[in-house]
Amino acid sequence: KIRILLIEQIHPGAVKKLEEAGFVVAHVDRALSEQELLEQITDVHVLGLQGVTRVSEAHFAAAKRLLAVGSFGVNTDQVDTDAARFYGVPVFNAPYGATRSVAELAIGQVFALARSSAQAFAHLLGGRWQSVSGIEIRDKVLGIIGYGHVGQQVGILAEALGMSVVFYDQLKRLPLGNAKQCARLDELLRISDFVTLHVPSSATNEPLLGSSELASVKPGCLLINVSHSSLIDADALRQALESGRLGGVALDVFAHDTPEAAEGFLSGLEHRDRVVLTPHLGPNTEEAKRSMGLEVASAFIKYIDTGSTLGAVNFPQIDLRHDGTSHRILNIHRNVPGVLSDINTIVSEVGANINSQYVSSLGEVAYLVMDVNREVSEEVKQRIAALPSNIKTRILY
Repeated sequence: KIRILLIEQIHPGAVKKLEEAGFVVAHVDRALSEQELLEQITDVHVLGLQGVTRVSEAHFAAAKRLLAVGSFGVNTDQVDTDAARFYGVPVFNAPYGATRSVAELAIGQVFALARSSAQAFAHLLGGRWQSVSGIEIRDKVLGIIGYGHVGQQVGILAEALGMSVVFYDQLKRLPLGNAKQCARLDELLRISDFVTLHVPSSATNEPLLGSSELASVKPGCLLINVSHSSLIDADALRQALESGRLGGVALDVFAHDTPEAAEGFLSGLEHRDRVVLTPHLGPNTEEAKRSMGLEVASAFIKYIDTGSTLGAVNFPQIDLRHDGTSHRILNIHRNVPGVLSDINTIVSEVGANINSQYVSSLGEVAYLVMDVNREVSEEVKQRIAALPSNIKTRILY
């Protein structure tokens, strides 16, 4: 039986889908420490989690039976994906499930900044009747940095509200509606009344918006980040707010999802007008949680049952169609010369014919999916697993 360990707040729909597929599911509805996870992961075949529990190389080294890991969200920063690949473990995520929810929050932050509603509410709680003058968003320019799934949704919603939309992306993108692509980031920053970030975290750990970028924004620009905290230099942001060059900021993401992280990121600016801090609300809707849960659960089922790695963020992508009559062998091995020949020789020696075969590599690891015309024995699996290049070998059916 395949044993699955789910950690943190995973949607019940995902649990149900995995159980209906015949897997044994254990669910711990809180984050685990490194030691707690080490103690529980030893006999687990599949691990699913959200964004708090960290999965390190030590966990992959200890989890000899681990076949797959899934992050029930967009980010996989909490997982050492390189170590996972080294140990032959694909890591899946849910890149689409929270798209609408995050886009709606970004638009909500546009309104919150335009009307200073969070500050007005704080004034009332403090016993002050203090009206705050705001602006309409109609005819304002919204600059979108990163025009992927979320960025496009934000643009569609913004246009429906009467905003003009421009975007910057490193790739040439097809604009939706009346949106226009800017050739350079500084061009977008100079003309935008609002700027919203929707790009992956920087692989180089260099902020996308530093001192020079924030100094070039349109005076009074309102900045929104519901993507990654690493995209904005914290000191540069503080200076831009204090100087008045930046009119306000709404942040939904911090280095760690803790009150201390939020406090440290904007220490001393929490009570300024047009500073809105929220505790990572972007993907936290019922609809997004269900969609992400089903997305990752489906990826688990497909990988366990067929060997498909489509959607894995750290692994060769293979989705070989099965003809219904063949017997499938999966092999993950070091990406060195001669491995395929060795495996083919073993299969040939037992009198099996290869119906279809596909191998793909990523970095130091290669993944082979092979369909043969007869059922192969445990001996074949053991012989392939005994090859010096072998990482993991499975015979599916």
